[in-house]
Amino acid sequence: MSIIAILIIIIAVGVIAGGVLLLKQSAKKFNLTDEQLTKIKARNKEIEQEEKEQD
Repeated sequence: MSIIAILIIIIAVGVIAGGVLLLKQSAKKFNLTDEQLTKIKARNKEIEQEEKEQD
């Protein structure tokens, strides 16, 4: 392979690795209140029941 092809591969790998690291660094966890958690759990139960009824 030529030097240009090797440089292009190295740059591409660097861009991909940089993007993955940026996503990992910028990821945030959700800080939900107890009320929000109970609403989410209740909604999930409703959805599961609807899916069971459809089957």
